[in-house]
Amino acid sequence: MSDQVHQMFSRIAGRYDRANRWMSFGSDQWVRKKAVKLSQARSGESVLDCAAGTGDLTLLFQRAVGDGARVVGTDFNADMLALAAPKSERLGVAIDWQVQDAQNLAFDDESFDIVSIAYGIRNVDDPVRALSEMRRVLKPGGRLVVLEFGQPSAWARPGYLFFNRFIIPLIGSLAGGDRDAYRYLQRTSDAFPHGPAFVKMLEQAGEWQSIESNPMIFGVNYIYVATR
Repeated sequence: MSDQVHQMFSRIAGRYDRANRWMSFGSDQWVRKKAVKLSQARSGESVLDCAAGTGDLTLLFQRAVGDGARVVGTDFNADMLALAAPKSERLGVAIDWQVQDAQNLAFDDESFDIVSIAYGIRNVDDPVRALSEMRRVLKPGGRLVVLEFGQPSAWARPGYLFFNRFIIPLIGSLAGGDRDAYRYLQRTSDAFPHGPAFVKMLEQAGEWQSIESNPMIFGVNYIYVATR
């Protein structure tokens, strides 16, 4: 991860949640809840959430697996995680927040039942390496859950591209105070592989029992579930 991108996330950390809600009209949390449901998370299972950011997905997983289960949230940016920790403290739940790089995870092989990453895989320098690392720390039969942007169906694409390229940076500047940061996020979401192309990336990361590709909101979001 470049220093420039690292600094960008530090700049927008304090306004990140608000900007997400405004830009997605609140649908970002709905998609996260859907990702947890598709993971088939069960009480007592261990969870690692990579690129946890301000912790929204991590907290949803904690609710699914319950108190006493091992839940770890990692991110390469300490300023983002600094906003996640107070959320878990307010809710009175135990989550282990750690600054880590998804490309080089400091966990033993086969440590977790579920590993997840939401809107973060496109920001790492080597996505295949990061996916391979996440597979490594999964137990046999464990599930990797990846939530990422895609592209909508052809009929909706012109309107989506206009919104993504012009409206999102504007909303980002109003909600987050940093138009350039949201231009970067828009560019990376446009360019990153989705659907079958991302499934191929998962296959490059290692062998899986199964891979599911689930388009959401007309393909604007994808939820991938790969079972080791």
